[in-house]
Amino acid sequence: MTGSTNIAFHDGHSIPQLGFGIWQIPQDETAAAVESALKTGYRLIDGAFIYGNEAGLGEGLRNSDVARDEVFVTTKVWNNSQGREKARASVERSLKSIGVDQLDLVLIHWPVPSQNLYVETWKALIEMRNEGLMRSIGVSNFNADHLTRIIGETGEAPVLNQIEINPQLQQPELRAFCAGHKIVPQAWTPLGKGKSFEADPIKAAAARTGKSPAQIVLRWHIQLGHAAIARSVNPGRQAENLDLFDFSLTDDEMKAIAGLDVGLRNGPDPSVFKMM
Repeated sequence: MTGSTNIAFHDGHSIPQLGFGIWQIPQDETAAAVESALKTGYRLIDGAFIYGNEAGLGEGLRNSDVARDEVFVTTKVWNNSQGREKARASVERSLKSIGVDQLDLVLIHWPVPSQNLYVETWKALIEMRNEGLMRSIGVSNFNADHLTRIIGETGEAPVLNQIEINPQLQQPELRAFCAGHKIVPQAWTPLGKGKSFEADPIKAAAARTGKSPAQIVLRWHIQLGHAAIARSVNPGRQAENLDLFDFSLTDDEMKAIAGLDVGLRNGPDPSVFKMM
């Protein structure tokens, strides 16, 4: 039994609101981590070619007792694979590495505006989606200007934009832009590396509910209505991160956490990031 709700996409599909991410999990540990996450109740596994562990993702899927059609699998096209032909090769490579016939969601990992290929890459994803290589297509780390351009040049909005969101980087304007175009925001590093755990609003909510600071922050994401990706190789922590649906934060607690936003990034600025 899963502990997560689903969020609808504008293309008719949907995604589990809370997912399990495999970033920085070593390849030789990924299969066990994915199998454990699925056993715990996760139904979204978020991967990427650049993580170097897609084979482990696929092995974990196959080792699990959960049917493939019950698991939502995401991967991403890395920066040096942008462009029509390279993007296609990247998706085909991920399909082979994971060992599936179709992906549930493929994202452009970063816009890399300096190489000016993200529109061409977006058009390639549209083509591949129409061919059935994946069910849905989206982006990651796209700012409003990047989204405006791909929508304007293709007439099609991504179903999802995976961006950095945590109590110290809440990005309300970008989330509002996404909402206006029916794009689901999805938070990566949703705990913000724990930098807000000692903040008074987090500690007060934890004391009232008997939950951990991590659970308070993840519940905050849930109540904001966007999706989030959590990560841990520890089965106990995996279960704790998913145990978010038997309590709620009050309006006052939500407002207090909103006051923690200081614009602090843990990752790169999408407007300039270009690592190949």
